[in-house]
Amino acid sequence: MPRSAPAPLVWVRKLCLSLPETSERLSHGAPTFFVRGQKSFVTYMDDHHGDGRLALWCACPPGMRDGLVKANSERYFVPPYVGYLGWIGVRLDRRVDWDEIERVIRDAYVAVAPKKLAVFARS
Repeated sequence: MPRSAPAPLVWVRKLCLSLPETSERLSHGAPTFFVRGQKSFVTYMDDHHGDGRLALWCACPPGMRDGLVKANSERYFVPPYVGYLGWIGVRLDRRVDWDEIERVIRDAYVAVAPKKLAVFARS
């Protein structure tokens, strides 16, 4: 059952929407963040199909996901549906390091944003 306290979503929304030319809308029933309204880079998942996880599904730079999952499988996982595209899942229902989440969100943005926008997210 989805959680009633959206506190993590407030932080995720703040981080995602602070990046250039981003927007939010529901996609498949979940809050999803887009670059220029077209390419998604983060989806906020709360108990997706009863999996019991509060997590982000994020675009991931090539070659990064497998190392993160292998190094910390309690925090990172390969999400269904988008995992084959190289996306990574990040659990928010464990102790959350918001600096780490910010880095993951920035990396997700850079992975899909046009180069002219991505340069602003690297700072």
